[in-house]
Amino acid sequence: MEVRLVASDLDGTIIRADGTISPRTIEAFRHAREAGMHIVFVTGRPVRWLEPIREAFGHLGAVICSNGAVLYDLETERLLSAETIEPELLIEAKRIILQAEPGATFAAETTRGLHLEPGFADSAESARLDTVSTLDLRSAELRAEGVVKFLAKSRTRNSDDFMAAVAEDLGHLVSVTHSAFDVSLLEMAHVAVNKSVALAAYAANLGIDPGEVVAFGDMPNDLQMLAWAGHGYAMASGHRSALDAAAHRAPGVEDDGVACILEDILAANGQLPGER
Repeated sequence: MEVRLVASDLDGTIIRADGTISPRTIEAFRHAREAGMHIVFVTGRPVRWLEPIREAFGHLGAVICSNGAVLYDLETERLLSAETIEPELLIEAKRIILQAEPGATFAAETTRGLHLEPGFADSAESARLDTVSTLDLRSAELRAEGVVKFLAKSRTRNSDDFMAAVAEDLGHLVSVTHSAFDVSLLEMAHVAVNKSVALAAYAANLGIDPGEVVAFGDMPNDLQMLAWAGHGYAMASGHRSALDAAAHRAPGVEDDGVACILEDILAANGQLPGER
């Protein structure tokens, strides 16, 4: 397997349930980079929530954030690009969601921060949040900052059911996915945005074909990326849809699944330390 680019989701893929990244995984990525492979992390997380990556890897590689809406260079700590959603589309998306789920609450990630409706975050979530603004979809501030991800939370349905209830009606306005087991949260972006679109553009800019990309993920927001990559691996601990979409399966996140596959690739090419 000739791999020139490693693309990995974060939560549930290399970030474990306790919020840490294992030493073995850190070493595997470092060895891959030393072997000449490009590294890009592809996540639903916003730029403001990348500290676990900095702590583990320092300034290694780039990050595609907000499910493909944002490209951020970790090496220079610069925002390179952002695909935003027009507020008018968000107002209509909110109306459609409330018809199906009247108790839904909403939030918006912008290029500068987080805007929340009252009641969106519970007390435990609020304690983990940085400074936030109150969400007003008609505000000049929101338009100026640029929304890269729109969030809707349900407290009566699970994520799969919530998405099934609204995704078709939202399809002409925004892209829709979800990425968490423990909260029913829909994640919406520009209608043309998903992880695979951003990853394909990133790879093309480097002159890298899909067949030279290995990708790892575990949730519905990884489906397109896992299908696009020439070597797509779903985590054994992941969502059923990810396991169905990927051509290959890696051991679960708690078993250092990504590290296992990277080590195998490096060993097969004689690129592990001591084998060069």
